Amino acid sequence: MCPKDNHLQIPDLSSPFRVGRLSFRNRVVLAPMSGVTDLPFRQLAWRFGAGLVVTEMVASRELVGNASESWSRLKSSGIDPHMVQLAGREAYWMGEAAKIAADNGADVIDINMGCPAKKVTGGYSGSALMRDPDHALSLIEATVKAVDVPVTLKMRLGWDENTINAPLIAKRAQEAGVQMITIHGRTRMQFYNGTADWDAIRAVRDVISVPLVANGDVATRDDANEILRRSGADAVMIGRSSQGRPWHAGVLAGAVEHPDAAEIAEIVAEHYGMMLEFYGADIGLRHARKHLGWYLGRFAPQLAAQEKAAIMTSTDPAIALSGAVAAIAAGRGLGEQKDAA
Repeated sequence: MCPKDNHLQIPDLSSPFRVGRLSFRNRVVLAPMSGVTDLPFRQLAWRFGAGLVVTEMVASRELVGNASESWSRLKSSGIDPHMVQLAGREAYWMGEAAKIAADNGADVIDINMGCPAKKVTGGYSGSALMRDPDHALSLIEATVKAVDVPVTLKMRLGWDENTINAPLIAKRAQEAGVQMITIHGRTRMQFYNGTADWDAIRAVRDVISVPLVANGDVATRDDANEILRRSGADAVMIGRSSQGRPWHAGVLAGAVEHPDAAEIAEIVAEHYGMMLEFYGADIGLRHARKHLGWYLGRFAPQLAAQEKAAIMTSTDPAIALSGAVAAIAAGRGLGEQKDAA
């Protein structure tokens, strides 16, 4: 029997899985997304049944330097287990930041080697680290050595189609003590274009024994099962498909049913209030706009572009929220069943 046959049985999305000494309640993970998975969004996703939620990327050197934004991203407010993603380009700062995160409640430290954004890779962080595996391993080793909690790794297939080195780095990362690896099925140079290569993730499965999480273009339950089948992964991670749907991971895992139009309007109102409370009225209003845009795009597609823009750019929180809620109610949650397909 060839090694691949050992992974033909698709794991049940609703079943728990373990990473080190920790147990996660199901196999649908909410991806870390800068500017999206802040504390209010993670709290909602967790409440609606996500198996695991991950903080926005926390810059390691800025955290050690006591930057307020980094500390804001570090907060958990009762989410258990609390998984913090760190980014950086120097081993020393990654190790020091990992200590701070663990001392402040992080149960898992995730290393970002997958972000394709130019402002991140331009600083030789994120997926740029995949261009120099030896240097990347120095960061991994420093992070693992610094803390007693499990350290995990998220990366892409490689920098470009000519440098598909995720299997090599994954194998070395496991040898260095990493206890879970997440692979986004694109190269850095693809950004989010084209289609994620779910089959290519299997090459990582074949060289590691720690849990593998597959990421990229998972929007429905059928997608989730198919990526597990084709990659041999133990769990799935969803990102963009959860925008405007903080309940989406829980729906895919079978933890909750998709909300109806009235419930969606209530969630939007609650989410909006959580952002204003977390950030303060002025900053919260700005952060809320993109979330309102996603909600409206999904559940009030009947809105004309001018009407949608008026809601999103209103400087009066009460007007913006009432407009969004009314539009969603009028749209009767159009498209509300698509994510459970």
